[in-house]
Amino acid sequence: MPRHSRGVMSDALKYELARELGVWDVVSHEGWGGVSSRNCGNLVRLAVQKAEIALAARYGTAPTLTGVGAWMRTGG
Repeated sequence: MPRHSRGVMSDALKYELARELGVWDVVSHEGWGGVSSRNCGNLVRLAVQKAEIALAARYGTAPTLTGVGAWMRTGG
């Protein structure tokens, strides 16, 4: 019996991130397979950054600006 894994990110979040990074046209015309590896990595980085910010807000702490956050701050 095939096992189906549930994605971590909702489709709505993926589409929002694609729009934010400017790859929505590629996704809408070619699907996710048309998005370059680099841009897929950028999508993941942005998702992680948003998750860090959401967790920091939830627990009342400042988000860390190391790793992904620092990378995004410098423009990638």
